[in-house]
Amino acid sequence: MNLDTTQLVALAAALGWASGLRLYAVLFITGAVGFLGWVELPSGLQILQQPLVLGASGLMSAVEFLADKIPAVDTVWDGVQTLLRIPAGAALAAAALGADSATWTLLAALLGGGLAASAHAAKASLRAAANTSPEPFSNVALSLAGDAMVPALLWLAWEHPVAAIVAVALATVVCIVVVVVLWRFLKGLLARWRPRPS
Repeated sequence: MNLDTTQLVALAAALGWASGLRLYAVLFITGAVGFLGWVELPSGLQILQQPLVLGASGLMSAVEFLADKIPAVDTVWDGVQTLLRIPAGAALAAAALGADSATWTLLAALLGGGLAASAHAAKASLRAAANTSPEPFSNVALSLAGDAMVPALLWLAWEHPVAAIVAVALATVVCIVVVVVLWRFLKGLLARWRPRPS
């Protein structure tokens, strides 16, 4: 299956946004579908289907899957991954869309990095908030939801690109709202703990 322009735009957006949630799953799933011949990946993404890259991304995807289920470990993991997810989202989107033009490469990178940043900020904020709860179930439920979103969004990008673009746009709005609401909540908590002048 060759990707048309709408699918390439949808794929760039999906890769960018999903990288903010599960970078290694994005790398592994994208590489696997290319390796299996289900989709002909754009030339910039074909390196992901190389066996060594597939093995490394599969291993890191498994590590991320486990780390993301453990309260506090997931927050540390998200902190470290801040350095990787956003630039990787930019690079993947650029690789998906920008093979023919420097302008498209730059626009795709900006789009992918911005989408990855919004997803990552919302995920890290939500997970940090969930870690304040003594029960582990909300943390695991949020993690499993993230696990499910990545393959679902990538599938949409390949099979129903317009729906994927709409889904990414809606998800980005939700992410921004989540970050704003949680930031206000955090500011309120800090204001209560701040010593008052006597």
